[in-house]
Amino acid sequence: MDIQIEKLTKTYGPQTAVNDISFDVKTGEVLGFLGPNGAGKSTTMKMITGYIGIEKGDIQIGGKSVTDPTYDLKRHIGYLPENNPLYLDMPVIDYLEFCASLQGIEKQNINKRIREMVGVCGLNREKHKKIGELSKGYRQRVGLAQAMIHDPEILVLDEPTTGLDPNQIIEIRKLIRDLGKEKTVILSTHILPEVEATCDRILIINRGKIVANGTSETLRKQSQGNEILKLRIEDGKADKILKSLRTLDTVQSVACIEQNQNVFEVQSLVEQTSKRNVFNLCVQNKWVLTELTPLETKLEDIFRNLTLN
Repeated sequence: MDIQIEKLTKTYGPQTAVNDISFDVKTGEVLGFLGPNGAGKSTTMKMITGYIGIEKGDIQIGGKSVTDPTYDLKRHIGYLPENNPLYLDMPVIDYLEFCASLQGIEKQNINKRIREMVGVCGLNREKHKKIGELSKGYRQRVGLAQAMIHDPEILVLDEPTTGLDPNQIIEIRKLIRDLGKEKTVILSTHILPEVEATCDRILIINRGKIVANGTSETLRKQSQGNEILKLRIEDGKADKILKSLRTLDTVQSVACIEQNQNVFEVQSLVEQTSKRNVFNLCVQNKWVLTELTPLETKLEDIFRNLTLN
């Protein structure tokens, strides 16, 4: 079920939290929704899920506007909010049964769905405990289970791996990727490696405006400045190598980052590549070039560049 967002705006008094943004999410896609605190992520997700109203613009889900009073939006969406509100005095099983009944699951199917979600979210050992007795990681699993209990076409997950240990994080990432093959998933997180490991596309919002939208590879290409190469050269003196590299007409700067190991970082001029020149230089001087690696722009650097200014 596709999501189409057009010119969405939301203000709180004099502050514009979401400022005229438009984007879409396709069925079978996991969208990573990134931004610094206060950028408008949670506000946008709350409007998509119907938890707060739309001030201007429109959100269409499956071709229908969420403002249509006849549209039963919540049946199509599973939502895990950032703070994951739970009833701490309820056992896990009872809570999931309660959530299933709220979502209108037929009574004869509730136990089956609970068993499936308990298994998928790794809650078998904890299912009879009260939620208040669980660790933060297991509470997060309960939140995921309630978001998926009614098998929604759309999942909106705000910081879904908060509080999980490394093994649990890997399991939840795999679960999200698997769900994303058939469902529409919006994933908000501050853990940037998680986005690259899980998401098909990345959208970055800052001060209520979309500042980037594309795959991680596309964002790297768009933000890529000068080529940067990491070199490792044997059988030569670092000072001589450094001096020789600086004479190449495609090179802007050179730094020796590990002098004892003859490891260098070479930055090329804009729209230039130095790979061939470096290789030829090593051949001419009979140096053994053991590493010539282009350094990719990190997603963290792209995020900082787009959100700090």
